[in-house]
Amino acid sequence: MIEIEKKSVIPVYGLMAVWVIYCISVSFSSAWHFVWLVVLGVLAYVILSLFFPGKTVSIDSTEKPQRTGDENVDALLAEGEKSVAEMSKLRDSIPNEEVNRKAGELVSVTDNIFKKLLAESSVYSQVKRFADFFLPTTLKLLNSYDRFSQSGVEGENITGTMDRINAALDTTLESYKKFYDSLFENQALDIETDITVFDTMLKKEGLLDPDFEAKTDSDTNTTEQV
Repeated sequence: MIEIEKKSVIPVYGLMAVWVIYCISVSFSSAWHFVWLVVLGVLAYVILSLFFPGKTVSIDSTEKPQRTGDENVDALLAEGEKSVAEMSKLRDSIPNEEVNRKAGELVSVTDNIFKKLLAESSVYSQVKRFADFFLPTTLKLLNSYDRFSQSGVEGENITGTMDRINAALDTTLESYKKFYDSLFENQALDIETDITVFDTMLKKEGLLDPDFEAKTDSDTNTTEQV
């Protein structure tokens, strides 16, 4: 919301009324008559401004998101906007410059991917597959890193996991850029190979274990108690 101060027109009308009445009543035979014309006009404007100061008007500056009219595509666009917003929030929260930079690039590429979907709905199936796997996995990694970085305590387990997440973001960013580039090819994209490689790498590092989120919360709580 943007607040704009809208001044009242009454002081202006009052000034003009004083001038009209004064001009009708005075013959302007002296230079002082012109001086009093200005003085009385300004005085009327100032007094009326005190009684009628105007008001502040709130304007909704939020742009409505663009949509295609296709129910499935629009639902995916909404999902993408939500993911970009969450990713941006995490980027702003993470203090590490290197991870912050990578998160910023991920935000930019992700935003471009969904802009491509908006402009060309034919890439829906590819973007849907991307959104179903890469986005939740990336948000999971960034959320975990953010929680560790906010714990305020350094430990071998925490530091090791943060380093693995940092390294995983390199692969993530590379996959994002490769995927975005592929959307400009006039052929269906099969990203199963990328997903398999990425999934294998994360599992090897223990970053996709079913209890990973629980373990990160547990480790963070333990260090805070210490």
